[in-house]
Amino acid sequence: MEAIKKKMQMLKLDKENAIDRAEQAEADKKAAEDKCKQVEEELVILQKKLKGTEDELDKYSEDLKDAQEKLELTDKKATDVGASRRPPIPDPSPRLPQCHHRMQGN
Repeated sequence: MEAIKKKMQMLKLDKENAIDRAEQAEADKKAAEDKCKQVEEELVILQKKLKGTEDELDKYSEDLKDAQEKLELTDKKATDVGASRRPPIPDPSPRLPQCHHRMQGN
């Protein structure tokens, strides 16, 4: 009879330990689910930020492309105008001041 009581106490203790482990596992599961939900919400926020940044990059890339095209067109126009207007060819001989002094005799 004593052995049966001891066995019953051991089974009761095993049951209580199993319940404690199950409750802890449930708490851990809930914490993991909460953390997962939080991370998913952060992911959505970061994806929205990324989309905004990508849209901004596209806009600035297009602006840069337009500016480069305008610059190339302006450079081409300037080159064309420069080619049609040739500057006068400078006189290669140096200009010396002319002296108009007469030699005076004694």
